[in-house]
Amino acid sequence: MTYSRICLTTSFCLLMSLPLSAATLYISDELTVLLRSGPSGAHRILHNGLPSGTSLEFMSIDEDAGFTQIRTARGTEGWIRSQYLVSEPIAKMRLAAAQRSLRQSKSALAEEQAKVRELTQNTQSQDSANTTHLNRIASLETELEEIKRISSNAMQAHANNQKLQDVNLRLKDELDDLAEDRARLEQNAENEAIMIGAVLIFVGLLAGVLIKTRPQRSAWN
Repeated sequence: MTYSRICLTTSFCLLMSLPLSAATLYISDELTVLLRSGPSGAHRILHNGLPSGTSLEFMSIDEDAGFTQIRTARGTEGWIRSQYLVSEPIAKMRLAAAQRSLRQSKSALAEEQAKVRELTQNTQSQDSANTTHLNRIASLETELEEIKRISSNAMQAHANNQKLQDVNLRLKDELDDLAEDRARLEQNAENEAIMIGAVLIFVGLLAGVLIKTRPQRSAWN
């Protein structure tokens, strides 16, 4: 059995396994394939060469002649040798599709990586901002404690000052009382001195009067 016979038989098997409506076939890895008006090499050529990878709609098959009736995407109907048809896209088309899929995957991956980098940067920025805020909070808490300490000292000093003022006022009152007592004592002393002086003067006067009124003795006596 020749190679072409094997290919033809394989193609027949593949075509017979396909449903008879809306099946899609592809030109195999040949450069170009003639499209004829009938199922033989003697029929009129409708297209000088359909390129490999062309998508065709399956219509019917002539197993004896080895031709398959198809319809092109433009609506042209004709016959092609079955050995040039395959039921799956050729390797070149699959490769192109895989490359497109790969490009799309790479693009999607790049987008996701960009999103991850952006999220990472945002997270780092947020962490930096949080660290700054935490440091500021700690600084403010330290300042608050210092203010509380100073306020407490100031309040204590104020209380001490108030106590000192109270003591000063009390001492001033006591000094005023002592001054009044001293002035009163000095006044009393002056009064007593005056009275004593007056008594002494009175006594002196009285003594003088008594002396004058005393009878005098004569010289003879």
